[in-house]
Amino acid sequence: MSAEPFLSFPCRWRSVLPACAVLLFAVGCAAPHRRGEANAAPPARATHSPHHDHTWLAGETVPAAGKAPAGSTAELVVLETTDLHSHVLSYDYDRVEDDPSIGFERTATLIRDARHEFPNTVLLDAGDTTQGTALSEYQALIDPLECGESQVMFRAMDTLGYDAAALGNHDFNYGLVNLARATGMAIHLKGIDVGSCAGGPSFPTLLSNMFALGDDKPVFPPFVILDRTLRAKNAAGKPIETPIRIAVLGFAPPAIMQWDKANLEGRVRMEGMLEAARRHLPEVMKSHPDLVLALVHGGIDTRAYSPTMENAGWHLAALPEIDALLLGHSHAAFPDPGNARSNYAGLPEVDLERGFIRGKPAVMAGFWGRSLGVMHLALRHDGQRWRVDAPASRSELRSVAPTGGTPVAVDVSIAPLVQREHEDTLAWLRTPIGRSDFPMTSHLVALGDSSSLLVVNAAQRAYVTNYVQANFPELAQLPVLTAAAPFKTGFGGPGDFTDVPAGDLSIRNASDLYLYPNYVAALLVDGRALKAWLERSAERFNRIDPASGSPQELLASKFVSYNFDVIQGGVTYRIDVTREVGDRIVDLAVNGKPIATGDRFIVASNNYRATSRYFGQDNSSRLLFIAPDSNREVLIAWIREHPDLRLGDFADARNWRFVPVAVNGPVTVDLPAGLMNRADDTGLDIVTGETPLDTGLSRYRIDLSQD
Repeated sequence: MSAEPFLSFPCRWRSVLPACAVLLFAVGCAAPHRRGEANAAPPARATHSPHHDHTWLAGETVPAAGKAPAGSTAELVVLETTDLHSHVLSYDYDRVEDDPSIGFERTATLIRDARHEFPNTVLLDAGDTTQGTALSEYQALIDPLECGESQVMFRAMDTLGYDAAALGNHDFNYGLVNLARATGMAIHLKGIDVGSCAGGPSFPTLLSNMFALGDDKPVFPPFVILDRTLRAKNAAGKPIETPIRIAVLGFAPPAIMQWDKANLEGRVRMEGMLEAARRHLPEVMKSHPDLVLALVHGGIDTRAYSPTMENAGWHLAALPEIDALLLGHSHAAFPDPGNARSNYAGLPEVDLERGFIRGKPAVMAGFWGRSLGVMHLALRHDGQRWRVDAPASRSELRSVAPTGGTPVAVDVSIAPLVQREHEDTLAWLRTPIGRSDFPMTSHLVALGDSSSLLVVNAAQRAYVTNYVQANFPELAQLPVLTAAAPFKTGFGGPGDFTDVPAGDLSIRNASDLYLYPNYVAALLVDGRALKAWLERSAERFNRIDPASGSPQELLASKFVSYNFDVIQGGVTYRIDVTREVGDRIVDLAVNGKPIATGDRFIVASNNYRATSRYFGQDNSSRLLFIAPDSNREVLIAWIREHPDLRLGDFADARNWRFVPVAVNGPVTVDLPAGLMNRADDTGLDIVTGETPLDTGLSRYRIDLSQD
């Protein structure tokens, strides 16, 4: 039976001041698209069925809900998006071309189809919504939001009528003022005084584990109570309509305090996900919800819990009050039936086939709008409340571009909402900044081609050198090194690589070279820490057994590319992949001199690396500074100062190699097809053969005996 969504998205929640929150929500839901368009129509609102009730924020008095007859049954389908990263359109801004494998405008079609397929649906998002594309960067940094303007991703989501969304760590990248404008919320913290606006989304944006310093109140609503009408059947099988009450909480990684330290330090604090859940759940349960859903901007980590844990979904699943989990942050698929290479394969109490964690239904819908999470909750009423019938429940992902199939059609209502910003973004990206006589690609970066990192490292090093001379003259004699990692090495598919051809350079190319809005940072390290840094990077490779005659994959499948730092600035080293992890870096030297453990260096990097436990230790004691300028801004400025880039001017073009070793069997890597010429041009003699696969990739044979 076709049906419209059964949940409402009333404006009334935005006019309430929660007793436990520090934010005042502006009255009204409509906002003009853009500054200066006085007659512009507000974004279209979703059409809802009449079976709607109320949305209650934390702190409101919630009346008692009615009861369904004991033995009644129903199915509630929870639809999830996550890590949309402002991919409103099926468009790749780095390549300036359409990409039908991504984009909310296609996810929207899956959402509408699911709502027609299932009579009872709720729509939620697990965070990292407002950052991630040139489109969002243009709106945040080039033509910043003013009060009453709507953020492009939230604007599109409003047309689908979301019930609630969590905030993720990247939603804070552009600062609290921008986030206040985007969410339409008031924020009054140290150094931040932003009144409420009408430009935010028509659904609540939740965060359960962030608290204001001083009064220790939640900075964002920690939870919401949804009173809805459920289409069900009584014990005799007769169709009925009956109330259901759903509580939703939202969590983000506590490490946000380090990752966005410049925006958050001295204003807020983050609590561990478990601690925050235990703080709020007693208040949640006073409302007698039928279901408690956790929006977790985090993945699944089965190691011992700590309050700083980034991916605490597995531990939250153990809380008896939580009925189901909507996950994110990890850019992974869950469930993922039959995928033995999944990071979640074989984990204890994790059902990769049906989507369960410790007996609780769970789902993670990938990233960039590639898929829609669909959680089927079978419900049975016990006379007191609705309860999940776990054996009859399951989760699935629905892809916008099924393997071997045709991409789903776009929802034609989405693109017109962001057309003006889209066109302005493209014009901005075309701004010329220089020229290069060599291509800069990340296809072969793990084999020694650092062309995509050379300019980034040169820009970072120059900036930090000047900063140190001006602000830390006592350290000005120390060597300044620089570390950068490739952000795009195929995680999103065969086309997800940095690929800047030789020739004219524009801001678009700088965006391709440096994907994230990180800030330049510098660390003060000794020789021991420098080696540990590179040892962590060398975990990119599997250990190779020279005596084995069987095929061996060189690249570790579970190692993320943004952790493969290449340190340059006069640094040379070799990587011995036959050794154990932690003992692979040999012949490490700076300016031709072997390093000693007590040698001191300054290393230019970014705020994420400088505030993380990247190589097993807290880097905060090594942090020299976090600059006010982003890595991409610094990169663009440096290219403008050096508009004629020539490969011969970069001494670090090939500053690391593998230790030569003869291996009895084949060593291979799977990379995009057609890279043999690129390997030859780069002097990578270790790449000796190519076998095409049916996935758009090729299997390359690597001869590690070559230097």
